[in-house]
Amino acid sequence: MADHRPERGLKRGELARRSGCHLETIRYYENAGLMPEPERTNSGHRIYAAEQERRLRFILRARELGFTIEELREMLSLADGKGGSCGEIHTMTRSRIVSIRQKIADLRKLDATLSEISKRCARGDTPDCPIIEALSAAR
Repeated sequence: MADHRPERGLKRGELARRSGCHLETIRYYENAGLMPEPERTNSGHRIYAAEQERRLRFILRARELGFTIEELREMLSLADGKGGSCGEIHTMTRSRIVSIRQKIADLRKLDATLSEISKRCARGDTPDCPIIEALSAAR
């Protein structure tokens, strides 16, 4: 009797190209338990369904926004109907917003500091550099 496993869907390389990530990234998310084990063809190739492509796009976008792997697990658990609540996801999102705003504030301070230091430099050929002196000074 012939084995009739699915032949339709995307192979890992096709999924990687369509989602804009590397093969290793997909493998990593599978090993981390974020992506379910895909079905295989008769010849053993992994085949990803449209739902798995959608899930990968969600993971990639959430990672771009700074969510951790553990936070993704919680979100996907809710999406899979295995627990969690929308309120918990909202709390995680608010926490991420606070973190991003703090990073922005830190970057603005860094920008101001570096701009001030750079103004001190005459860009001359002398070995004395006010930028190095400023960075070496005690705070």
